[in-house]
Amino acid sequence: MSKFIKAAVASSVLAASVMGASAAQAATATAEARANILEELTVTKVAGTDLDFGTIITTGTAEVVTVDTSGVRATCTSVICSGTSDAADFTVSGSNGAAVQLTVPASVTLNGPGGAIMNATLISTALTALDASGNGSFSVGGALSVASAQADGAYSNTFTVTVDYN
Repeated sequence: MSKFIKAAVASSVLAASVMGASAAQAATATAEARANILEELTVTKVAGTDLDFGTIITTGTAEVVTVDTSGVRATCTSVICSGTSDAADFTVSGSNGAAVQLTVPASVTLNGPGGAIMNATLISTALTALDASGNGSFSVGGALSVASAQADGAYSNTFTVTVDYN
């Protein structure tokens, strides 16, 4: 029995020395946990402000009809332009003074009768940050390519703009 007690004591001493060695080599460090909460971004198209190139009468010559970001249509030279034109206007709300990134597609294809199409290159005003009240706005204009023998009819399509926090 005494051999058993001696073996148990020896095992306990050995285990204690190994555990003590591990504890002596332990090191610690701390880190901070953080979060930055931002108000949800909302983007809203201002009612009644779609990108509108107006009425265009073809004359047998192709032309690019341009509406700037303030809604003003450039003078048409090879086609006849009439009616009102407009840029698409948007408002943005979110966290006060936050940096944002605006993404507008490079172009949109307008679909017309019988599969006819017209392409419009899109342009927009800049929006890089919301103001101190958390608001911002931007406008989208474009340049519409009208073919010399463009098919008669109404053309339209939608495009999607995106605003993200930077």
